[in-house]
Amino acid sequence: MTTVPDPAEPLRVVVVGAGAIAEGGHLPALRDAGDTEVVAIVDVDADRARGLAERWGVPASGTDLAAVLREQRPHLVCVCTPPGAHRDAVTAALDAGAWVWCEKPPALSLAEYDEMAAHEREGGPYVSYVFQQRSGSASHALRRQIALGELGRPLVAVCHTLWFRDEEYYAVPWRGRWDTEGGGPSMGHGIHQMDLMLWLLGDWSEVSAATGTLDRDVETEDVSMAVVRFESGAMASVVNSVLSPRQESYLRFDFSDATVEVSHLYGHGNDDWTWTPAPHVPAGRTADWRPAGDEPSSHTAALRDVLDSLRKGVRPPGSGHDGRRSLELVAGLYQSAAQGRPVRRAELVAGNPFYAAMHGGRA
Repeated sequence: MTTVPDPAEPLRVVVVGAGAIAEGGHLPALRDAGDTEVVAIVDVDADRARGLAERWGVPASGTDLAAVLREQRPHLVCVCTPPGAHRDAVTAALDAGAWVWCEKPPALSLAEYDEMAAHEREGGPYVSYVFQQRSGSASHALRRQIALGELGRPLVAVCHTLWFRDEEYYAVPWRGRWDTEGGGPSMGHGIHQMDLMLWLLGDWSEVSAATGTLDRDVETEDVSMAVVRFESGAMASVVNSVLSPRQESYLRFDFSDATVEVSHLYGHGNDDWTWTPAPHVPAGRTADWRPAGDEPSSHTAALRDVLDSLRKGVRPPGSGHDGRRSLELVAGLYQSAAQGRPVRRAELVAGNPFYAAMHGGRA
C-alpha cells in the first residue's frame, strides 16, 4: 500500500492532458481544494503542455509521463486525455504509486477497466473516475432518503441525455470511433446521467436496447434508447442523443410516495430539483425532503471526496464496482442493440465479445 501523506503537507498532483477538461474542470477544482499543489502538466504536445503550465503557474511540463512520475513523485494524477489514452496513463501512474482521478468514460471496454483495476493495491493507490453529476447537496439528499425509505419503494425512472453535437464537433479525429472513443453518446455523453441513476437506484439486472446512426457521419451510434430493469424490481427508460437542438439532461424517479425530478444541462443545483409527494402523503412528512445545503454538482465537489479518501487510505467513490457499473450498462446496451435481445448484467464477463470491446467485434 502507499504511505498516507502527511496531513500538514499539500498533495502533489500531476495533470495528464492539456485540453479543455483539464483547464475548465480539473485545474479549477484542484485550486479550490486548497491542499493540493499541481507540480507538472503532461501532454503529447509539448507547446500545449507548456502553455497550460504557464497560464496556471505550474512549475514543470513535459511529454514523457514516466519521466515526470519519476521526477515529481506525485500523490495524485489527474488523467484528462481522450478515452483511448486512459489505460496507459492510469496504469503508469498506479505502478508509480500515485492515486488516479480519471475522466469519463473510464475505459474503452470492460476488459480495459479490469486491466487497470488489476494495478491497484489494497489501501491504495486506487483509480477513481470523474462522475461529478452524483455530487451536490440535492443528489446526496435524495440518496439518503432512498436509503432510509423515506420516499417509499423505487418503481419507475426516466434518464434522458438529449444533447446536440454537430459535424464540426466530430471533426476531432478520435471522436465517433469505436477504437478511440469506445462508443457514441451512450458512452461519452449519457454515461454521466446513467451513473447518477445507478448511484441512486443501485445495480441493474437486465437491459433491452436499440441504437441508430441517424444523422452524423460516425462509426458509432448517434442515438440510443433502452429499457433497464434493476435488481430492486424498478424499471427505467433511458435515451441518449447528440441530435437534440433543445438540449436537456433530465432524470425522473417515481417512488411509491413521491416523484423526484432534475432538469439541467451540464450541472445541477438545488433549484433544478423538485420533490412531488403522492396524494396520500401528509404535508408534514415532506418538510425535510428538500436538501439542507445548496452545493451544486461540480468537479470541485467530486474531487473533495477523492482527496479525503486518499488522505485516509480508503477506496474512493467512483472506483472498483462503483466505477464499473455504468460502463457495464453501456456494454449491455450495445450488446442488446446488436443482438436484438435483452442482456443480463451477469453475461458481461470475459469470453463475451462485448466484454472485450463495446462494438463486440462488429467494427
